[in-house]
Amino acid sequence: MIDTPTTTITYQRYEDAAQEDRSAPRVRLKIPAIMRPSGSPGFSVIVRDLSLSGVACEALTGMAPGTRIWLTLPGLAALQAKIVWNDGTTVGCEFTTLLNPAVLQNILARFPIQA
Repeated sequence: MIDTPTTTITYQRYEDAAQEDRSAPRVRLKIPAIMRPSGSPGFSVIVRDLSLSGVACEALTGMAPGTRIWLTLPGLAALQAKIVWNDGTTVGCEFTTLLNPAVLQNILARFPIQA
């Protein structure tokens, strides 16, 4: 969501939000989660970076950019996303639908922000 003095723009898709300089501010955290590639079993990851539009997770995986995944954070339903990059130890993913700001605030209230 972008607020200006006269308008509020709410994006629902990553592709729309990504047209801005930064689709959403990132928050550094450390949250245990489960990542499940489409059609495969899930495995444990650590969320290190979260925004309304995506997430970066510590994950030793060879999944290629474009792979569809579901990310399950504690206390939430699985979030659908797509891998955008993978450096061998961390994957960056864009959410299919932007995270609701209230959901992000709930996560931030439960998990401390990392420096």
